[in-house]
Amino acid sequence: MTHRIYYTEPDCRTFDAVVTRAFQHEGRPAVTLDRTAFYPTSGGQPFDTGRLGGAEVTETIEVEDDLVHVLSAPLADGASVTGSIDWPRRFDHMQQHTGQHLLSAAFDRLFENRTTSFHMGVDHSTIDLAREASATDVERAVDEANGVVWQDRPVSIRFVSADEAAALALRKEPVRGGTLRLIEVEGFDLSACGGTHVSRTGAVGVVAVLGSERFRGGSRVSFVCGGRALRALRLYRDAVAGSVRALSVLPGELPAAVERTQAEGKELRKTLKRLQETLAGHEAARLVAEAAEVGGVRAVVAVLDGWDAAGLKAIAAAAAMRGRAAIVALTSASIVVARSTDVTLDANAVLRQLTDRFGGRGGGKPDLAQGGGLTGSVQEIAAAARELLEASLQPS
Repeated sequence: MTHRIYYTEPDCRTFDAVVTRAFQHEGRPAVTLDRTAFYPTSGGQPFDTGRLGGAEVTETIEVEDDLVHVLSAPLADGASVTGSIDWPRRFDHMQQHTGQHLLSAAFDRLFENRTTSFHMGVDHSTIDLAREASATDVERAVDEANGVVWQDRPVSIRFVSADEAAALALRKEPVRGGTLRLIEVEGFDLSACGGTHVSRTGAVGVVAVLGSERFRGGSRVSFVCGGRALRALRLYRDAVAGSVRALSVLPGELPAAVERTQAEGKELRKTLKRLQETLAGHEAARLVAEAAEVGGVRAVVAVLDGWDAAGLKAIAAAAAMRGRAAIVALTSASIVVARSTDVTLDANAVLRQLTDRFGGRGGGKPDLAQGGGLTGSVQEIAAAARELLEASLQPS
């Protein structure tokens, strides 16, 4: 079984080891070692990467209580190798995981609100709380956690038996028996954990909550620590600065300005819709008036650049309502086929014949069908549509 260096020396960056088995794991080169500092995915914390001999370690996983190092190139059985951890990645994980202990302990100590699960993502981490936490609760917990960070308390590791653990005030019940590895933040938190942590709370830097939401009867809290908090600050700084410039307001006025802009946009969309419907009616009247009759039906085929799909549909529907008309309205992106209720024509069948010939997709009912994605020039499609209308409307 592999000796896990990270259990007692989470700051270990390089180590020497011997390959105990070289094999293929799911089609990729892999090895096990007699000792390793590479951490596998476990307990919400992602795996370590780095180098092992002349190969890159792309993934570290636990398989049947042993650690498998997935490699970019094979290594030989029995080879002596030097391993090196991707330290920036490991240190980031240590900051986030220790910050999680502090934040979870703060919620537990202040509100007896236990953490039920923890997940460390690429950009941010989350804890799920057993009960819903108010915005005030979250801020108090954040202040409590950061107070411990800035006190730079020691973070220690020790191992105890299950019986010894039972007599200790652990923050949560251990999920496994046997010898337990405990992580202790002096005077603040004690919990069983197999992950990697910083040696003093000051190395966490800062614990910053990005948001919280209701989740499965409790709350899900998203947070970042250390370097991630700095990156989040820069992201929000740039976003706020850009929005402030665009809206010509002060930072504190930004939420109200955004709400006002959204409300104005909503009203403008309503106005635009009314104007478009009015214009569509006028355009439909013009098209029907100018169209030639085929079998007593006004056959309209019109290329209408500048109209969106909703506008085309409004024009076609308005033309159909004028009576004894069949219309195909199209742009390079959309097409609509419609007919009056007193006209014998299957609009959906016409559209289907066009998509069979020019590609694209769409559908509808016998009185109105619409689609898009047809390939070919709009003039070619319009000519084909006219041929189909004339063929369908000619007296038999």
